[in-house]
Amino acid sequence: MKMSIIEDLTKWINSNPLLWNIIKFLVLLIVVLSCFQLIRRYLKKRISNTEIRYKSQKGIEILGYVLLTFLTITYFSGAIKDFTIIIGLFTAGLAFTLQELILSLAGSIYIFLVKVYKPGDRIEINGIKGDVIDVDSIYTTMMEIGEWVSSDNYSGRIVKLSNAFVFKGPIYNYSQDFPFIWDEFNLPIRYGSDIDLAKSIIIKIASEILSDYSANSKSRWQEVVNKYYIEDAEVDPTLAITLTDNWIQFNLRYIVDYKKRRVTKHLLNDRIQTEIEKRNGKIKLASTTLEVIKIPDVNVKIDTNKKS
Repeated sequence: MKMSIIEDLTKWINSNPLLWNIIKFLVLLIVVLSCFQLIRRYLKKRISNTEIRYKSQKGIEILGYVLLTFLTITYFSGAIKDFTIIIGLFTAGLAFTLQELILSLAGSIYIFLVKVYKPGDRIEINGIKGDVIDVDSIYTTMMEIGEWVSSDNYSGRIVKLSNAFVFKGPIYNYSQDFPFIWDEFNLPIRYGSDIDLAKSIIIKIASEILSDYSANSKSRWQEVVNKYYIEDAEVDPTLAITLTDNWIQFNLRYIVDYKKRRVTKHLLNDRIQTEIEKRNGKIKLASTTLEVIKIPDVNVKIDTNKKS
């Protein structure tokens, strides 16, 4: 009975060589995938540093894709000499139907090699702004900021964006090479205020709050100047004054960590307002208001002699 089953199985295998090759390939595929999964789990347990662990796992994932592609082509082609021919036929067959997928794969390689961005960077791409939390072979995953919430706060939505978009438009990176941004705000001061006192208060407070950002950004900015064709720029807080029809406008421009823009602006406004209120009216903040200086006199004469 056993011999009969074995003979029947042998005859079936001999009569269906292609199907038998597919079964063997699937078994090989399962073994390879299992090995790579075990390696990833081992690295996850052994490496404590988050960044190194993430990069090592992504490297294993890319290596797995390359190895599986190579095994698939060589297994079914039967000889390594046919490798380039099979690659050409494979690419030509998929180029039209899988353009977006191929472009996404190419985009992931481009992102990895050129270092367009990496997990942890804050970017804006295709009109979407957020922090990159993962980059795989097809998608870039971002934690969105903005939209219905003001300033640079998280909206709570996780966005998956095709890697193909790196070839389709500009990419704004808030943190690569230079993890600081310039920000500013305007402060309207009424005419008649002590302008010199107002200037000294604003500059003093800005210097105290922003001193660490200014000091840390100078060396990083110098690296950017040395790396790119770019002019040098002022990283210390600067104050510009503009005379308008209604008030004197103070414009404070400063550099800040790209993740602390909102809290820094709050600290500056709060400290400046507190100091101004201590000056007993020497400095007055202006606002868009309508002030009626004088109502003109109206003389009304009634003719009492007019007969009805």
